[in-house]
Amino acid sequence: MSAQSKDLAVGFIGLGSMGSGMTRNLQKAGFSLVVNDIRRESADELVDGGAKWAATPAEVAADSDLVITMLPTPKHVHEVMNGQAGVLAGMVPSGTWIDMSTSVPEVADEIRRKNPGLHVLDAPVSGMSVGAANGTLQIFVGGDLDDVTRLRPVFDAMGDRERILHVGGHGAGYTVKLMLNQLWFSHLVATAEVLAIGVKAGVELGVLRNALVNSPARSNFVEHDVLSVLDHGDYDEGFAIALACKDLGLSTSLAASVGVPAELSALVEQIFRRARASYGDTAGEMTPVKLYEDLIRVDLRL
Repeated sequence: MSAQSKDLAVGFIGLGSMGSGMTRNLQKAGFSLVVNDIRRESADELVDGGAKWAATPAEVAADSDLVITMLPTPKHVHEVMNGQAGVLAGMVPSGTWIDMSTSVPEVADEIRRKNPGLHVLDAPVSGMSVGAANGTLQIFVGGDLDDVTRLRPVFDAMGDRERILHVGGHGAGYTVKLMLNQLWFSHLVATAEVLAIGVKAGVELGVLRNALVNSPARSNFVEHDVLSVLDHGDYDEGFAIALACKDLGLSTSLAASVGVPAELSALVEQIFRRARASYGDTAGEMTPVKLYEDLIRVDLRL
């Protein structure tokens, strides 16, 4: 199998807010697609563009040269891969599986142990649904360099070529993505807290943010990401807070598994879970900002 050929059939399972954009970009790049999701209607546009619908993950694997999974949780990854009609039931022993979910190494490790001929890469992404739609995702790839090189055209179709990074061996991609999320969510809570305190103390919001942007406390979150809330009241419903809580749980569990205390991250997780309880599972991932807005009874808007 050569990933250089646009005749390559790419199987893709998981057509949610991320997977839908990623598959459209694969299709635009000329790859043949075989797709599956729990919602048949999510594939309509892709099928209209020439993709093949597969009734089961096993059928995806049987009709593809490689399979990509983009799923909500490690449990979903395990079920899609190992179920009676799962990917492994239809995949040849030397097949290729790329898991682009935000997950943990254990699921893929078990599959590699039981299927030693399988080529496996973990390749979670950063960039939210906008990046998925625009083909500008950052991709963190863990696994054998030969496989990363062979499959580079597939990654290039979905991501920013300058930010597709081979970060190490199996599991390194998962770890880097979880640490990125952990730090970003911590930035979010810290920024919301600081802005709420400053505004409540009488400083004009734009003046306070400008001072932070031009100080040693400057961060990408303060300079760019928080503007979705400050300018538009947009808490990013494209990524549900239920999934953010899942990611934080995975990162704190990873910390525990390697014996590193994660007190700050545990507190950030608690704040996210409080926002989820207050505003619902489908509220945007930046909804913790609203917790502080409600506390000071001021919408943080420029």
